Amino acid sequence: MPELAPFHLAFPVTSLSEARAFYGDLLGCDEGRASEQWVDFDFFGHQVVAHLAPEAARTHHNPVDGDDVPVPHFGVVLDMAEWEHLAERLRTAGVDFVIEPHVRFQGQPGEQATMFLLDPSGNALEFKAFADRGQLFAR
Repeated sequence: MPELAPFHLAFPVTSLSEARAFYGDLLGCDEGRASEQWVDFDFFGHQVVAHLAPEAARTHHNPVDGDDVPVPHFGVVLDMAEWEHLAERLRTAGVDFVIEPHVRFQGQPGEQATMFLLDPSGNALEFKAFADRGQLFAR
C-alpha cells in the first residue's frame, strides 16, 4: 500500500477548552496553531481543526453490520496494537462509547476492529484497525 498523504479536516465544536481536553488530553493529539476561534491538532499524523461553532449538532444514523453508525463521522485507521491500546485507554477513562469496541464483518472481506465515540461537541469519531490493512477497501 502506498504511503498516504495527511488529510485535513475542519469541524465544529461548541467549546475550545473541551476540544483541547478531549483531543489533546484524552486522545493524546498534540496541539498546533490556534486562535480564539480555532485550534489545530495532530490527529495521528493528520491535521484536524476544531472551529468554534456554538450551534454544532449531529443526529443522523445508518445501519452498518448491526451497528447504528452516526453520520457524519470521521476517524483514523490505526495499527491493531495501537487500536487495542487506545480502546483500553478510553475504557479506563470511562468514556461512553456510541458503539463499543468490537470486530465487525467477522470472517468476511474487510474484517475490522471498530469503536465510535463523541467528542464534547457531539462530533462522532470512529477508530478502526485491520489485522490486514490490505483489506481496507475489500469488498
